[in-house]
Amino acid sequence: MRKFLMIALNTVALISIAAVAFASDGANTYGDLVYFGAALGMAIAAAGCGIGQGLGLKAACEGTARNPEASNKITVALILGLAFVESLSIYALVVNLMLLTA
Repeated sequence: MRKFLMIALNTVALISIAAVAFASDGANTYGDLVYFGAALGMAIAAAGCGIGQGLGLKAACEGTARNPEASNKITVALILGLAFVESLSIYALVVNLMLLTA
C-alpha cells in the first residue's frame, strides 16, 4: 500500500507541475515554482525507489537465510527487480529534466 501511495504522490506532483509548466506561452511566468516542483518530484521518486530497493534487499536476505540452496535464483531475481526499480527513478529524472528545459 505504501508503494502505491508513493507512486500516486509522485504522479500527482509531476502532473500538477507539468500542467503549469506546459500551459505557459513560452514565457516562464512561474519562475522558481518549476524548479521547486522538479526538485520535489525527484525527491519523492528517489525516496520511493530507495524504500523499494531496501525492502527488496531485505526480502532477498531473508529468503537466502531461510533457503541457502536457492540463493542463485534469489540473486538473479533481486538484480532484475533492483534494475526495474532504479529505472523508475531514471524516468522521473527524465521528466524533471524536461520540465527544467521547457
